[in-house]
Amino acid sequence: MDRRNFLMASAMAAPLMGAGAATASADEERSHRGTTTGAESLAADGWRRFRGRKVGILTNPTGVLRDNTHIVDSMAAANMPPTAVFGPEHGFRGTAQAGGSEGDYLDPRTQIPVYDTYTLTAERIAAQFTKAGIDLLVFDIADIGARFYTYIWSMYNAMHAAVLTGIDFMVLDRPNPIGGTAYGPILDPAFSSGVGRKPIVQQHGMTAGELARFFDAQFLPADAGGRLRSLEVVKLRGWRRDDLFSDTGLEWVLPSPNVPTPQTALAYPGTCLFEGTVYSEGRGTTRPFEIIGAPGVDWRWAEALNQARLPGVRFREHYFVPTFSKWAGKTCGGVQVHITDERRFQAIRTAITMLVTAKQVHPEVFGWRPDNFIDKLSGSARLRTMIDAGATVNEVTGAWRDELAAFTRLREKYLLYR
Repeated sequence: MDRRNFLMASAMAAPLMGAGAATASADEERSHRGTTTGAESLAADGWRRFRGRKVGILTNPTGVLRDNTHIVDSMAAANMPPTAVFGPEHGFRGTAQAGGSEGDYLDPRTQIPVYDTYTLTAERIAAQFTKAGIDLLVFDIADIGARFYTYIWSMYNAMHAAVLTGIDFMVLDRPNPIGGTAYGPILDPAFSSGVGRKPIVQQHGMTAGELARFFDAQFLPADAGGRLRSLEVVKLRGWRRDDLFSDTGLEWVLPSPNVPTPQTALAYPGTCLFEGTVYSEGRGTTRPFEIIGAPGVDWRWAEALNQARLPGVRFREHYFVPTFSKWAGKTCGGVQVHITDERRFQAIRTAITMLVTAKQVHPEVFGWRPDNFIDKLSGSARLRTMIDAGATVNEVTGAWRDELAAFTRLREKYLLYR
C-alpha cells in the first residue's frame, strides 16, 4: 500500500504519555502550573488571528492541541482552513522514516494541498509559496533541541523563502523538551549541511520562536538579502528555561519515528553522535538513541562507563538485533542508557565519554563512518581528530568552552523566556 493510500485508510495513532514530574517540591509546582502552547492560544480564540489571511502552515504530527486534535484539522473544523500545508522530513502526517518525506499530495481528510519541503532550497520553497498563493507562513513543529535535528533548518529555509516572496512569518511556539541551557561545540560554517546549516551550538537551549528571532537577525540578511517583513512569535505561557518536558503537563507526541519518549529526546543531542560511527545508534530497536552497540562489543564497555560515575545515568550491558539500519539482522553487544536523574544528566558529555571509552575498551571494533559524517554532526573535524589522538573527555569538552560562552552571550537578546 502506498503512503497516500495508507493515510486515507488509517487513523492517526494516539500519542504516548510524557514522563512523570520529579518529586521535589519545585517540580511539583511546575507540574501544577502547566504549559500552554502558542497553537493552543490561537485555537482558544477560534483561529480569528488568521481571518482574511491566506495561511500556509509548515507542520507535522506534533502540531497538536491538548485534545490531541491537529491544528490543521482544528482550523478546518472552525471554517478557517489554511490555504496550504508544508511538510518537513518525515512528512506532514509523519509516515516517512529518517531521511524521507511524503511528497506532494492532497490531504485526504481536509482536501488541503500538501507540499513537501524536505531537502528543497529556499528558492524552490519560495516557488511553492507563490504557487500556493499564501501571504503568511506559520511554523508549528515541536523541536527537540539539537542542532542536527532537521526541523529547525526546515524553518530556516522557510524563513529564507518568506523573505524572497515578501510574505509574513509566524511561529506558534512550543517548549524545548530538554530545557533552555546551551551546551556543546559550535558549527564551523565549512561543515554546513542538512544536519546543521548555521553556527549554533550542538544543544542550543532555545525554543523555535527564539531561534527564529536569532536566525532573522543573525543569518537572513546575508543569505536572503534582508530580514523578514514581519516575524511574530505566539509565545508559550507557563514555561521557564529550566523546565523539561516532564514539567509541562503536555502529552508526548513522537516528533519523528525514532524519538519515542521524552527520555529519548534527553539523550539524543549526545548519542546521535553514534550515527557518525560504525556502532548502531539503536535504530531498528524499541529504544533508539538509548541502545547503542555493535557486533563484537561485550560487557566491558558497560563496566568502564559505570566506573566513570557520570551524573544522572547508569549503563546496562545489553544485546540486541536491529530490524533495520546499521547491523540489521546482526547480533550487537553494547549498552542501554538509563537516565536516572533528568536534571543532572548531561547528554553531550555522556556521549563523549561513551565515544572515548568505546575506543579504549574495543579498539578493534570502534571506528568512524568512512564518510566522516561525525564531522557534520559535531560541527567540525575537531571531535574526531581529538578522540583519535587519545584526548580525554575533559580535553574534548574543554576545547569548546570559549565558543559556547560566546554563543550564550550572543543568543541572550533573542530569548523570550527566563
